[in-house]
Amino acid sequence: MPERPLAVITGASSGIGAMFARKLAARGYDLLLIARREDRLRSLASEFAETYHVGAEALRADLTCENDVERVAARIRSAPGLGLLVNNAGFGSMGFFVDADPLGQEQMHRVHVLATMRLTHAALTNLMPRRTGGVINVSSIAAFGHAPQSVSYCASKAWINSFTEGLAVELKAQQSPVKVQALCPGFTLSEFHDILGMRRDPIPKFLWMTPDFVVNESLRGFDRDQCIVIPGWQYKLVAAGLRLLPRPLLHRVVIAGARSRKRRI
Repeated sequence: MPERPLAVITGASSGIGAMFARKLAARGYDLLLIARREDRLRSLASEFAETYHVGAEALRADLTCENDVERVAARIRSAPGLGLLVNNAGFGSMGFFVDADPLGQEQMHRVHVLATMRLTHAALTNLMPRRTGGVINVSSIAAFGHAPQSVSYCASKAWINSFTEGLAVELKAQQSPVKVQALCPGFTLSEFHDILGMRRDPIPKFLWMTPDFVVNESLRGFDRDQCIVIPGWQYKLVAAGLRLLPRPLLHRVVIAGARSRKRRI
């Protein structure tokens, strides 16, 4: 039997990360599942191994911690058969930047920016000599704009898009077949918004997507070597509007929206 490729997935304990694990196991990948909730990871690893007859390992790591990032990077660099890295770990926060805990903002940048950079570098050093596989960095539709009370989130996700597009250009300049993708979902039914303490009911139902849909769109785009993947027609329109409308007009709209929400509260 040929060796199965390995998929390494961060933030794999729920939502989009867990769905990536399920879909990749169904494609015949062995799994290395990474997150902070070890009990949940072990349960998922056991389920996927039994259901899809693949190897599945749980690795507890906190990507705000330098030692854990290096430990995961070392595993990725040395993993035989590495086929795909999914940098999915991340979190959001609500509130004006000036009122936020600076440590929490720093941790967000550590996960979204520094961990993504370090783990992507580790994956590319493994994949490029073998001329195979790729990296999917989970970004957000928020990367295309600015929103009061989500400044660091939007900024760090914009960095992911820029970083991934830059890598795509660089890889093509090196004539490497290794692929990179920035996945930019909108509102997705997962624990993300529950942890954030954000109510779902004010958001129109047509804006909500399932993790299943988001991951299917990502993997379809990956198969087609698409660098930026925006799941859903509604969010493709949003991204186009954010790109094309004048910045001053966009800023007036989001400022008015933020003031309206504050009055309702």
